[in-house]
Amino acid sequence: MSGSGRLPGLSCIFCMTPDVCDACPSETKSTTKFTDVAGLSQAKIEVTEFVDFLKNPKKYEHLGAKIPKGGLLVGPPGTGKTLLAKAIAGEADRPFFAMSGSDFIEMFVGVGPSRVRDLFAQAREKAPAIIWIDEIDAVGRKRNKGGWGGGGNDERESTLNQLLVEMDGFNHKTGVIVLAGTNRADILDNALTRAGRFDRHISIDIPDIKERQEIFMVHLKPLKLTEGMSQEDVARRLAALTPGFSGADIANLCNESAILAARRSSATVEQEDFETATERTLGGHAKSNAMMSLQQKRVIAKHESGHAVTGWFLENADPLLKVSIVPRSNGALGFAQYLPDDTQLHSKESLLDRMAMTLGGRAAEELFIGSITTGASDDLKKVTNIAYRMVTQLGMSEKVGLFNYHDNQSSEGNFTKPYSEETAQTIDVEVKKIVDAQYDRVKTLLKEKEHLIHALSDKLFEKETLVYQDLVEVLGPRPGGLKAGYEEFITATSQASEDIKKAKASAEAAAAASSGGDPGASGGSSGGEKELKPDLEKEVLKEDPPLSATPSGA
Repeated sequence: MSGSGRLPGLSCIFCMTPDVCDACPSETKSTTKFTDVAGLSQAKIEVTEFVDFLKNPKKYEHLGAKIPKGGLLVGPPGTGKTLLAKAIAGEADRPFFAMSGSDFIEMFVGVGPSRVRDLFAQAREKAPAIIWIDEIDAVGRKRNKGGWGGGGNDERESTLNQLLVEMDGFNHKTGVIVLAGTNRADILDNALTRAGRFDRHISIDIPDIKERQEIFMVHLKPLKLTEGMSQEDVARRLAALTPGFSGADIANLCNESAILAARRSSATVEQEDFETATERTLGGHAKSNAMMSLQQKRVIAKHESGHAVTGWFLENADPLLKVSIVPRSNGALGFAQYLPDDTQLHSKESLLDRMAMTLGGRAAEELFIGSITTGASDDLKKVTNIAYRMVTQLGMSEKVGLFNYHDNQSSEGNFTKPYSEETAQTIDVEVKKIVDAQYDRVKTLLKEKEHLIHALSDKLFEKETLVYQDLVEVLGPRPGGLKAGYEEFITATSQASEDIKKAKASAEAAAAASSGGDPGASGGSSGGEKELKPDLEKEVLKEDPPLSATPSGA
């Protein structure tokens, strides 16, 4: 057997065939460049030294510098880790060897270590080169005394050991850089992440609003937008409405919009396609509420009006854009949508306002229906989570104190609480105190605004979906004012709608003039209120919780 683990005359020792199977490492030439990677500005800066080393190794050798052997790209799924690795290889114009962590693991003993040896042997032969191991946590998990999961796994451990040996087996002059991706860096073995192996950790985060706009620009390019819509305006509006979206989410949203336009047999993608695609991405497709009784519809209208009115009059709540009682395929019977921001620093007041807004639906049921329903189950879950975080992790309870308690999980999978039973009782009392205080606060507010609750729920019952202008007509201007950028967003959205309507009217007039027909006969307009309907917002904590369908007999 050769040093690479292959049998003479065979391309794949594992398949025993002259052909290379899908699981075998193979060299590819990446054509991806940094310009093809939207967003990730900080990550691209951090990886440029890898590119420079592969292109100009003597510059580093002359200075006595050693390039890191490995780089670990850490971030949530769909954020562009693999794309960035390909861009590094493309910019350096070097061979690219890619495998997934799960490709190393097979039922046959010795297959995993052999694949590791084969991968590194090929990379050394083609050096300078880049090795990319996606989802490395599949093979690089922490080892326990009894192996993975306590039951032992010699094959997986042998594969990890071989990977460690191979990374130790080449120095900075070898010209091979190992990149790996994971969304669970916390479960990787310490021997893998120590200095000298994967000693450079590069964070690949969820994009912020500026990066989302750049990513939208990339994925909007292939789409044929309706006349009057510019890619810049669409990207700016969608970026503002999709916090928490990854690059993969954005790509899926744009593709889904084009599919919806094709389903309508439309020659262009319109604003309503982006709205519908976003709602389908987050909550499933809209369902007919023909089977909903009038009484149930009134309850849902009151519930959602409670959320809307509460959020409208709370200073720290995100501005409300849209409220609907149209059921969704995910079981939600209604929702209220807000324009959030990307802030990661929340005050105690903002958390309390968020809790109050979430409790608005249940309070409206109790006050104005006279009975409560199961519709607030998801609301209560979110309120409970926020309250427990405030007490146990954020130090926002005087009685509990400035502590950050986390439930600990042992290597055997058992959970233990790092505090006494007495402290646990204090925590429960404090959580209940916070939730009760916000519920009383909401009921007081809604009693004062009872006339607005009835007016809004009646209009919502009639129209089923209300947008920003409808809300202003019923509730008046928002007392707390508008957050920075919100008024600009509303103005830009309205102006874009007007531009689209003018472009359509001009096109219809031109078509009518050429055919001598009626200008209104050449297709309907999607202007008016539909154009002002914004997309759903992504962050679960910032999203006003929808009514959740609870299975009967639970």
